[in-house]
Amino acid sequence: MPNTGKRFQAIRQKVDSDRRYSLDEALEIMKETATAKFDESVDIAVRLGVNPRQADQMVRGAVALPHGTGKVIRVAVFAEGDAARAAEEAGADYVGGMQLIQKIQTEGWTEFDKAIAVRAMMAKVGRIGRILGPRGLMPNPKTGTVVAPEAVAEAVREVKGGRIDFRVEKAGIVHTSVGKASMTNDQLRDNVLALIGTLVRLKPSTAKGVYMRSVALSTTMGPGIRLDTNDVIRASSERR
Repeated sequence: MPNTGKRFQAIRQKVDSDRRYSLDEALEIMKETATAKFDESVDIAVRLGVNPRQADQMVRGAVALPHGTGKVIRVAVFAEGDAARAAEEAGADYVGGMQLIQKIQTEGWTEFDKAIAVRAMMAKVGRIGRILGPRGLMPNPKTGTVVAPEAVAEAVREVKGGRIDFRVEKAGIVHTSVGKASMTNDQLRDNVLALIGTLVRLKPSTAKGVYMRSVALSTTMGPGIRLDTNDVIRASSERR
C-alpha cells in the first residue's frame, strides 16, 4: 500500500468513506480539504450504467458551466475569410486555415486547449486527426466544435466562457473538472448541477437498470467525497 503524506492523512480524516453526502455537505468538506499551496481544480467522477463499447450507449456531449472552469482556455479556430475575422473578434487565441493546419502537421504544435472548425474546413482538418484526436482536441459536431461560419463567434465565446466537453470512458465513468477550489460553494454547486442535468438528459434509451450509479467530488490533491446520487439528481431537476 503506497505511503501517504501527513497532509493527506489529516484531510482524509474529514471524509467518511462509508457515507453518501449531500452536494452542499460535500462542498463544505471539500473546501476544508483543499489545503494545497495552489488553487486546486475541483473534479467530478460520475459512474454511469452504460456499456461504452456499444455505439448506442456512448454518452458524450458538452455543457456550458454557468460560472466557467476558473481556467484560462486557449482556443484555436480553423477558419478563413469572414469566419476567421469573426473568430478573432470573439477572442480566439489562434485562427487560421491551411497555414495553421500545416504548423500542426509539420511541428506537432498543439499549444491550445480547445479547437473549433467551420464545416468547410473539416476535410482539411481531418489530415491532422492523428495528432489532435489522441489529445482530445479534434473538433466534433457532437460537442459543438464544428460549426457554420455564422456560428463561429458564439462557439468561441462559449468555449472561452467555460463550456466543457465530456465523454464516458471505457469503465463507464465521466470524469471532468467543474471549477476551482477558490470559487464559491454556490458557483460550484451550479456548475455541478449543470453537468448532472446534462448527463441525465443524455441517458441512452438502451441503457438498462440504474443509470447514474455513483458521483464523487475531489480536488486535485484531496480525497474523493461520495455524493448521495438521488439528492444530486433531484437538485439538478429542480434547477431547470
